[in-house]
Amino acid sequence: MPLVAHRPLAALDRLRAEGQEILDVERAHRQDIRELHIGLLNIMPDGALKATERQFLRLIGNSNRIAQFYVHIFTVPGVPRSADIQAYIDTHYENFDDLAAEGLDAIIFTGTNPVHADLAQEDYWPHVQRVFDWADKNVTSVLCSCLASHLALRHFYGIPRLRRANKLFGVYSHRVLDRSHPMLTNINTRFDMPHSRWNDVGAESFAACGLPVLVAGEESGVAMASSPDGFRQIYFQGHPEYDHNSLLKEYRRDLQQYREGNSERAPYLPEHYLTPAGIRLANAYLASGAPISDFPEAALLEEVNVTWRDTAKALFANWLGLVYQLTHQDRRLQFMDGIDPADPLGRLRR
Repeated sequence: MPLVAHRPLAALDRLRAEGQEILDVERAHRQDIRELHIGLLNIMPDGALKATERQFLRLIGNSNRIAQFYVHIFTVPGVPRSADIQAYIDTHYENFDDLAAEGLDAIIFTGTNPVHADLAQEDYWPHVQRVFDWADKNVTSVLCSCLASHLALRHFYGIPRLRRANKLFGVYSHRVLDRSHPMLTNINTRFDMPHSRWNDVGAESFAACGLPVLVAGEESGVAMASSPDGFRQIYFQGHPEYDHNSLLKEYRRDLQQYREGNSERAPYLPEHYLTPAGIRLANAYLASGAPISDFPEAALLEEVNVTWRDTAKALFANWLGLVYQLTHQDRRLQFMDGIDPADPLGRLRR
């Protein structure tokens, strides 16, 4: 939670200049503290639906030991579902219209495997558009995960995603480009993040639409950016929420699809993910020609380098802390009194 500058102090001025959030007394007195209501729009495919719930719930729950979070999970029509998963959704998920009437402070938006090159042709497209448009006027901040960022960029700015020659698959190093942004307070200037995607939106496309790029990597490109105001929309092209085994399970799935003739190209091992011993173990398994049932998943999990978890927690802690400071006491309203929706962080007028 932020420090309050209740009296002049040079150290507080120095921290503010470094990008740390420091509240003046007037703003601190205007804040009414309450629980936060976070929406999780989950349109992940059936196989990843429940894992995605756990991943984001874990990040939210670990972000702050003082605030109370109510997470409201919902989805939209147009995503193919098995009978079992649809029954699970019908039982456990909430209705978007009800949530819109009651209000949300923030939304985490996930994506799903597209069928069409143009996302606007997907069956779920008009439904996610509706959520985006409502959130843009009613929610303090929307955090988009990977394909959800491509959906948002296509909807609000007409930016198309571009197909990569090869799948970006692994854990990659990134550098913070805007150290003064409060989302990146107390974050290492270089950190890792998992990626798993065939498509990309490049830095030039973000720049052409006035979207600040906050974090990028030499191998992975743009990892984190925001809407022009700096906060109402946060775009991740990677997956800071991933569990330690997410990439390994995806590799096993892709390998099985290749062996069954459902994929033309054999997948490659996730980059910068396994120890040298793990790479040797995986290559020995592949060379042996052993069936997929003998895939050494348990042994390989012992050789995973988990290098992104602490940063993921810090990013979500910063995001939710800012939502906590900016949202209105009445969660049906977007911002607390005195906050400019076009500049909620007060950074543009400096």
